[in-house]
Amino acid sequence: MLLAIDCGNTNTVFSIWDGERFLCTLRTSTHHARTADAYFTWFSTLLKHYGIEPDITDVIISSTVPRVVFNLRVFADRFFGCRPLVVGKPECLLPFAPRVDEGTQVGPDRLVNTAGAYDRHGGDLVVVDFGTATTFDVVASDGAYVGGVIAPGVNLSLEALHLAAAALPHVDISKPQKVIGTNTVECMQSGVFWGYVGLVREICSRIKGEYGTPMKVVSTGGLAPLFQQTADLFDAFEDDLTMHGLTVIHRYNKENGSA
Repeated sequence: MLLAIDCGNTNTVFSIWDGERFLCTLRTSTHHARTADAYFTWFSTLLKHYGIEPDITDVIISSTVPRVVFNLRVFADRFFGCRPLVVGKPECLLPFAPRVDEGTQVGPDRLVNTAGAYDRHGGDLVVVDFGTATTFDVVASDGAYVGGVIAPGVNLSLEALHLAAAALPHVDISKPQKVIGTNTVECMQSGVFWGYVGLVREICSRIKGEYGTPMKVVSTGGLAPLFQQTADLFDAFEDDLTMHGLTVIHRYNKENGSA
């Protein structure tokens, strides 16, 4: 039984995979000072609440926040008696090596999304991940990550507007009923929502033109369902792409003797 952990800048997600399906997915805020004991207390309390008694034998971690990895390693070792695989570390093998400029370190979340997307959709993909940053990952026909684009995240843009302009309130993102807002909140929501629709459409169009081959666009991440409402923006939506990618990488390491 596998515990897959995805640690992002905002949230950390724990999912238990029994080899066929995810038994549960638990989410907590990311905090670099959280200890292994604190992780276990939170984790075991929620499992007891849901009536789940897992027999975890393996742990795999993807983290865009390097400072949390040590305590997650201790968490896996102390409470499950295993050495976790950490995506991006030399001991963690990838199904396909990324093809980027020499010396470039690709974020582990992007490598995991690439593995998950290729496993489900094949190659020639653009994976759009709506996280703290909005990322565009290009997956080649053979499954390799070959580059992409990083833009500010949707909520990050809203927060920047609120912090930088004293008269602008904090608002939640939603799809506006019309483009022209008749109050401040509607104006901000329209600008961010339709602005990001335009950003996604233009960037994907330019990627396809530069790539020179028909491509499928796959969305994932917390705000992806909101933007999925826009016709013709995406070809597919995957709500568990990152966690699925972690199971793909773990399986590959098992099959090749590294896990």
